[in-house]
Amino acid sequence: MSDNHASQPLYVGLISGTSMDGIDAALVAFGDHQCNVLAILAAPYPDELRKELITAAQSPGECTVDMIGHLDQWVGECFRDATIELLEKQGIAADSVDAIGSHGQTLRHQPRAARPFTLQIGDANIIAAGTGITTVADFRRRDVALGGEGAPLTPAFHQWLFADREKNRAVLNIGGIANVTLLLPESTSVLGFDTGPGNTLLDAWCRQSRNQPYDEGGAWAGSGSVLQPLLDEMLADPYFKLPPPKSTGFEYFNSAWIKSRLAAYREDGVAAEDLQATLAELSARTIATSVLEHAPAIEQLLVCGGGVHNTNLMQRLQSSLPGTLVQSTEEFGLHPDWVEAAAFAWLAKRRIEGNPGNLPEVTGATQAAVLGAIFA
Repeated sequence: MSDNHASQPLYVGLISGTSMDGIDAALVAFGDHQCNVLAILAAPYPDELRKELITAAQSPGECTVDMIGHLDQWVGECFRDATIELLEKQGIAADSVDAIGSHGQTLRHQPRAARPFTLQIGDANIIAAGTGITTVADFRRRDVALGGEGAPLTPAFHQWLFADREKNRAVLNIGGIANVTLLLPESTSVLGFDTGPGNTLLDAWCRQSRNQPYDEGGAWAGSGSVLQPLLDEMLADPYFKLPPPKSTGFEYFNSAWIKSRLAAYREDGVAAEDLQATLAELSARTIATSVLEHAPAIEQLLVCGGGVHNTNLMQRLQSSLPGTLVQSTEEFGLHPDWVEAAAFAWLAKRRIEGNPGNLPEVTGATQAAVLGAIFA
């Protein structure tokens, strides 16, 4: 982190991912292709809120309008409180912050439905009113309105911060879903897309089998053996064969998906740790295949997101990409836990300045567009 920000505009980035466990908040100063994270805060959701969010996301047919309104308010309050705590801990006055970029909490992402939509909650009016800071939110729906997937949106930020004129690089975010950005010096465009599951299936199976939120360090997966026939059944899923642009979410890759593949596998008595190992191999293999298919000359893979802490998964990834140096984004100046929050701070800056935030070649939108609505 750096405190050399006296002449740099300050922004706050807020995001909660598909794990729905809480909010990542980052205070960021931006320079010329420089991103200085000055303060960070991880604010867990109250247990009851997390339970209600997971129920709403996993049972959309039972999620009422009243429930959505209730959760929208509650999540907005949590995002507001996280911002206030972040600034108070640093002694930063609200009027010194140019804007807040709030991704919100995704409840549903259906860009390929008959009437495509994506839904992020966390009322930005509450954030703006409670902090006194201009807030930018609702980043994804303009892209969807232009025929895009609305995701991933971070590749534009990855290009701005991590592109190298001499190195073939890829940036990989391993959250619940994994997404990759391919940065090739000889190409005038950027390719980025969701490769498929990152942590979401691993976490789902860990919760179901061990009543734990995640497999710390991937130790449990490391104790098992990959079931190759089952892995082959999983790899046959049509999503992995779709060409980009493409995006996905926990609506698709979830416990029901695991159950359906086990049924197709038709094998009784699968050891829980072997299934966890197979799911870890699935994440690593689909990421690696995506990179090799679209950019076989990648020299460096910069990894961010929660998956970077899964030692077993990172080892599997390196084994699947033997000719590529797999490294954390921390080695390139930005801690892997805070890349996404910084990205939404940057997207807020783009909105305030009137600059496009999406990359049509990534999302499939018909044109580049200024993303986000302003709540002042």
